[in-house]
Amino acid sequence: MNLRAHIELMASYNAWMNRKLYAAAATLPAEALTADRGAFFGSILGTLNHLVVGDTIWLQRFALHPSGSTVLEPVVALPTPRTLDETVCADLPSLSQRRQLLDDAIEAWAGGLADADLDQTLHYRSTRGVPGAKVFGALIMHFFNHQTHHRGQITTLLTQAGAEVGVTDLLMLIPDPPAT
Repeated sequence: MNLRAHIELMASYNAWMNRKLYAAAATLPAEALTADRGAFFGSILGTLNHLVVGDTIWLQRFALHPSGSTVLEPVVALPTPRTLDETVCADLPSLSQRRQLLDDAIEAWAGGLADADLDQTLHYRSTRGVPGAKVFGALIMHFFNHQTHHRGQITTLLTQAGAEVGVTDLLMLIPDPPAT
């Protein structure tokens, strides 16, 4: 499997897992979602918001890539979060809508990448304005790794709150090899 195909798989995994997390979160009362549970971003809702913040920031940076993809325009039009703990949406239904917009954009964007895009350097600025430059393919791997890291935290928080997430393994989406 080449890197571009892996990116498409990770985009699918991202959307699949987010649907599972938001469905599990929807079974809990609002108070359980906002209770401070001692996580990096406090609550379940705080951590879900952080993922939306991180994905928004990175997708807006990815839109600067020289390949000039237009599928990220709906994300570019969103306000740029100023802090990593910003509350983008204060309730689960509105956050779920934002999450769906991002996941749709991620899947469309991933499907449009070319192998040549991945070896180029992406120049961007951190949330503090510090310039950065990294190989685009490596930044994309960071993007998906960051999502997986925090979704693992959310899965733990949901389980502790009594919600069932179910199977979370990427293995469930890896296609079987062709029969020989």
